[in-house]
Amino acid sequence: MRVLLIEDDAVLAASIAKHLKTHAFAVDIASDGIRGEELAKISPYDVIVLDVLLPHQNGWTTCTNLRRDKLMTPILMLTALGEVEDRIKGLDSGADDYLVKPFHVGELLARLRSLARRGTEVRTATLERFGLRLDLNLRRAEREGRAISLTAKEFSLLELFMMNPDRIVTREEISEHLWDMNFDPRSNVIESFVRFLRRKIDRDFSHSLIHTVRGAGYVFAEQEP
Repeated sequence: MRVLLIEDDAVLAASIAKHLKTHAFAVDIASDGIRGEELAKISPYDVIVLDVLLPHQNGWTTCTNLRRDKLMTPILMLTALGEVEDRIKGLDSGADDYLVKPFHVGELLARLRSLARRGTEVRTATLERFGLRLDLNLRRAEREGRAISLTAKEFSLLELFMMNPDRIVTREEISEHLWDMNFDPRSNVIESFVRFLRRKIDRDFSHSLIHTVRGAGYVFAEQEP
């Protein structure tokens, strides 16, 4: 999952980004509202975490501008302002959710996962495809009842595949959703992660579920395309 964090407190932003990255989130950071708005419009994000009290352009204005320009990426407003009027103002500006500082990182992670599922076909906390099952809350994977141990990044990659069954998922899509703007598209990191994931989910089973389409990307399907 790729997240845009718009937060001017450098220490807090670094702390949030560190926690998110340990759970396989790709995180880009903007320190003011204008820069945040620019990044939101030029790069695809699954969720935007938006502070209210920002330099140059506050979070309410940033959120309003993004919605005015038809950008419908889920937005979580993050602020020290806890008054009901402030929450109402944030929601009225187009935000999808509101989290007041200080907060528990576990709640932030849960809210981000929930927001990222909105607007997709996923309406529950569980994905099931071709005998594979992912519990998105407990971060557990199993195939035909057999538990599969995955790293955080492998889990996120498998989640992306399972949300797009029977269609080609390109390298660009994978990099945009799992890595931040510093990712080197010339590297073989994606191929390596796909190889590791394929070994884990296909081990001791008669057929593979992740198929390579040369020059195009990968397909998650029961049969090779």
